[in-house]
Amino acid sequence: MRDIDRIGSAELLGRKIADVDAEGAVVFDAAPVAALLGLPPEGLMAGLRDNLVFQIHEMGTGDDLGNTRVTFRHRSREVVLILDAAGHVLGVH
Repeated sequence: MRDIDRIGSAELLGRKIADVDAEGAVVFDAAPVAALLGLPPEGLMAGLRDNLVFQIHEMGTGDDLGNTRVTFRHRSREVVLILDAAGHVLGVH
């Protein structure tokens, strides 16, 4: 098992795990998100494609302007990532 497969939420704080593509969509590094959901990266991608993993993307307003909250759900697991405008993790819930 690779180190990234065992990553915990504390190790993600401050780490860049996302970018914004030319169309304005947030694009994630699958490995850390998958690890938090207990999946291999290819399992995350297959789950998203097959509608077994769901994500909700919310843009911050007011004091949170520029931040993004993304919730990933797979079966009974849920991971909420708070990102700054550059894609760095500010919080994991």
